[in-house]
Amino acid sequence: MDELFEVRKPLFLTDTILRDSHQSQAATRMKLEDMLPACEVLDTMGYWSLECWGGATFDACMRFLHEDPWERLRALRRALPHTRLQMLLRGQNLLGYRHYADDMVDAFCRKSIENGIDVVRIFDALNDVRNMEKAITAVKKYGGIVEAALSYTTSPVHNEDYFVEKAVLLEQMGADTICIKDMANLLLPMDAYSLVKKLKERLSLPVHLHTHNTTGTGDMVYLMAAMAGVDIVDCALSPFANGSSQPATESLVATLRGTPRDTGLDLKKLGEAAAQFKKVAARMEKEGTISSKVLRVDPNTLLYQVPGGMLSNLISQLKQANAEERLEEVLAEVPRVRRDFGYPPLVTPTSQIVGTQAVLNVLAGRYRSFTRESKSLLRGEYGDLPGEVNENIRRMAIGDDELITCRPADLLEDELDRVRERYHDIARTDEDLLSCAMFEQVAPEFIRKRDDLVVHEIDVDWLHG
Repeated sequence: MDELFEVRKPLFLTDTILRDSHQSQAATRMKLEDMLPACEVLDTMGYWSLECWGGATFDACMRFLHEDPWERLRALRRALPHTRLQMLLRGQNLLGYRHYADDMVDAFCRKSIENGIDVVRIFDALNDVRNMEKAITAVKKYGGIVEAALSYTTSPVHNEDYFVEKAVLLEQMGADTICIKDMANLLLPMDAYSLVKKLKERLSLPVHLHTHNTTGTGDMVYLMAAMAGVDIVDCALSPFANGSSQPATESLVATLRGTPRDTGLDLKKLGEAAAQFKKVAARMEKEGTISSKVLRVDPNTLLYQVPGGMLSNLISQLKQANAEERLEEVLAEVPRVRRDFGYPPLVTPTSQIVGTQAVLNVLAGRYRSFTRESKSLLRGEYGDLPGEVNENIRRMAIGDDELITCRPADLLEDELDRVRERYHDIARTDEDLLSCAMFEQVAPEFIRKRDDLVVHEIDVDWLHG
């Protein structure tokens, strides 16, 4: 059996239980109080890292859970002193849905690292490396580990050579590790073996593989990648694993036990941590937070290319429109919109842009109207679209507007001082300021309520003192 493996060293694991697993299955609704009871055992596990922040957690914390995302990070840092904490950053988009000026990117990376983040996985939805450059520079400047990610997809313009050349470029830009970010479980097992092998031949950096189990191939993808020599993979503890989430941590640990890629992780300890999250998952299922649709395997994803977080968002949008039964129509419309828009990979924010346009096309008629974000994407505000755009659709959306061909952030003036002036009466800290800058519709009201609650608690304490 040993001869099946290209390398003979432990496979390292990143567990996504504190971020992507519940983002994919439960629309990012896990609370800090659900996480902390498991942290003591998680901290002894020996993970390469725990992914716990970034992505949609920032927005969901304030909008739905009434938690301060910065305080969540600080609490997790205190509870996990021996484990690398990892976050997901959307390059020049940070954690929002537009490009931010360079001074904002620098400040956000600095504060993320100061508050406890060790590893920053940086990606761009279009794989436009110009949109990753400033974040890479800033993370290295402030002592973080840069994990530069390739947003994996399949299309007439995306092939192995495309991804290998992008990876080489990212290594030259200063990445510490390279991640294959397969957000919709589109990377098939034999393709994973081939791509990992080519990346290992061309790079001097560790290769990290992220996939889901949406199409039911995730475990096989990881096994073949392990055989090809991948250094790190993302898994999720079993209560929030599989379906649109990552393959289960315990299953992969058991599979590789006694092989040259033995992870060295303790199944008994994993079981202790999983027991805590089983209670959380049971409560969320009872509340209806977890939809059965995201727990099932759907090989049609290979056609639709819809990642887990996008699927739960589509279901939510259709519920709000009382049109949940039209999900299959929307899923069929997604690849058509994607083709018209130049084959962007479907990852935040392009997954939301394409998905919302598909919903709009199904409910209101094809391209009867365009979202503001669709217009921005087609105009070039997010960067270079990888494939040829349907020019008829583009002109319907933006008319005679001039296309943007430079790095989009080059058109933005520094904005931190302007934001500081606007929110000086609300933002007590630089962290508050960054929250307001990224989520103008949510953060100011959240901060007001948070601070009112603190004042009320102080008054009550004084009264009883």
